[in-house]
Amino acid sequence: METHHLYWWNVENLFDTFNNPDRPAWLQRKLNNELKGWDAQVLNKKIANLTSIIRQFNSDTGPDIMGICEVENKHVVQLLTNALKNATGRNYTVLHHNSDDSRGIDIAYIYDGDRYETVGKLYSLEIMKRSATRDVLQMTFKGKKNGSHEFTLLGNHWPSRSGGQYESEPYRMMVGETVSYWLERIGHEKGAGHPVVLMGDFNDEPFNRSITEYLLGSGNKAKVLNARNLMMYNLMYSFLGGNNATHVYGSDKAILDQFLVSKSIISNSSKYPFNIDKTEIVVYPKMVKGRYNTPVRFSRPSARDYNPEGFSDHLPVSLVLKEKV
Repeated sequence: METHHLYWWNVENLFDTFNNPDRPAWLQRKLNNELKGWDAQVLNKKIANLTSIIRQFNSDTGPDIMGICEVENKHVVQLLTNALKNATGRNYTVLHHNSDDSRGIDIAYIYDGDRYETVGKLYSLEIMKRSATRDVLQMTFKGKKNGSHEFTLLGNHWPSRSGGQYESEPYRMMVGETVSYWLERIGHEKGAGHPVVLMGDFNDEPFNRSITEYLLGSGNKAKVLNARNLMMYNLMYSFLGGNNATHVYGSDKAILDQFLVSKSIISNSSKYPFNIDKTEIVVYPKMVKGRYNTPVRFSRPSARDYNPEGFSDHLPVSLVLKEKV
């Protein structure tokens, strides 16, 4: 039975070492200060640290498909991908879209090109407020094994909580509403039962309004299965209040990184090809510290708490999909 090991990780500020001529002058000045000391040696160390974790995914064989965010450009994603190829022996391929985010941070997919092919176009969505929000990246994948089925992934990096959780909440509501429309569009194009997985850093928790009221996500399986409108089943409710959170700020533990799936994936009906095997917050001992299991950051050289042995301020999450036939 075919299984698909999917991962998501906000790898936190994976910047390149050169100045991008497309950046506005104000942003370049800001980043010059923020990234002071960020050179090739530091970048290579960050990539080596991330690789040391990612290579352990999927029982030390590496992810089948991984969505990542907070990457500056395709070049740094390719550097990470090359390191993963060397570490795992897998033929990883990059999908990336250069967004208009004001800090220049994007979403990308890394997938095993020997196991998967892509179907159709790569779509990117950027909601405009005064400037573009971080994007949503959509791609449909299909296993190369005979009889494999298509599934569509939407990688999300929603607007941050900077300026205050509730002050910034309307921007995440805007994105949630628009993604919900996108899900309807996918259903019209691919069929109502087409399997869809949302993965991402939503910068809100499963119970926040942007997800429950606008994206129409729920942790109630019966409600999702019986809904007349298009709802998504949120797989992260079981982690609320647990030992590990995907993001910790002080003593505030939050499940910001999530998987949501379409109702066909949680249905027992034989006409739908996928079921969920398991969902996890991925954590190894050296990735967290302290009483709250705070993720160990790879702080920038310009920061007072510079730590070249860290990884990210988020923990990865994983989802294993199993094909029924």
